[in-house]
Amino acid sequence: MFKQLFDEATSTLTYLIADSATNEAVIIDPVREHINDYLSLIKEHGLSLQYALETHVHADHITAGGELRNQLGIKVGVGELCGAVCADLQLNDGDIVHFGQEEIKVISTPGHTAGSVSFLWRNQLFTGDALLINGCGRTDFQNGDAGVLFDSIVNKLFTYANETLVYPAHDYQGHRVSNIAQEKLINPRLANKTKAEFMTIMANLNLPKPRLIDIAVPANQYCGLPESCVLQG
Repeated sequence: MFKQLFDEATSTLTYLIADSATNEAVIIDPVREHINDYLSLIKEHGLSLQYALETHVHADHITAGGELRNQLGIKVGVGELCGAVCADLQLNDGDIVHFGQEEIKVISTPGHTAGSVSFLWRNQLFTGDALLINGCGRTDFQNGDAGVLFDSIVNKLFTYANETLVYPAHDYQGHRVSNIAQEKLINPRLANKTKAEFMTIMANLNLPKPRLIDIAVPANQYCGLPESCVLQG
């Protein structure tokens, strides 16, 4: 089973994947405000959620990972360089997360943030904010680096087969899926761009500060829970 869920307030895309043989499941980039939706889906389909995986410490929403762990006893996985002290799994490049008869491969894709990771399941790439549909994540906070992001996309994500599907953590234009071929061909920040050209584009975006960054980043370093709850639990 594969479901894509959308949070309109922050344009966040969340993904629920389940092994049909065992009903063990994984959720990627869950949003705290939708935890009841996730619990309902899990109950409706008789799933056994095993992991909540984060592509990075988000700046625009608070994760539901910690609350899902409290309610269901799951494990939370976050890239080791994200500084998420609460995470049960400190993920690194090449790690494999097993659920049922399925597996997800961790791909280190820093640049948007220092600890950003992507996930590969079958022929589907969950790219977080590293690679968006016709775009990419900004690089002006959380130790972001445009040159590093270019290398992550071009030297890692773009090496996958052209038909590999791309599922980002956000989309602001109503898109829901792309593929590697499309992003190589028409992504305006990347198609036919040198690393220097890409870095110039990223240096001149002049984007406003994320509205919730001062709340979301500290909260997400503790899996969306108050620090006191993590220390006690």
